[in-house]
Amino acid sequence: MLAAAVRRFATSAVRRGHYEDGPGKNIPFSIENKWRLLAVMCVFFGSGFAAPFFIVRHQLLKK
Repeated sequence: MLAAAVRRFATSAVRRGHYEDGPGKNIPFSIENKWRLLAVMCVFFGSGFAAPFFIVRHQLLKK
């Protein structure tokens, strides 16, 4: 009895939770515009790469 109720709830929850399927639909950013994606990725990865260099420069210039 309990198993049947759980199964009904699980299947109805899956049916209600409709999300778009396909490539690029399950990520938190858009991949439709390749040039915007390139710029965003360059800023994201570039800031992570440049941060240690700016931190070292700041420490060396401190008095």
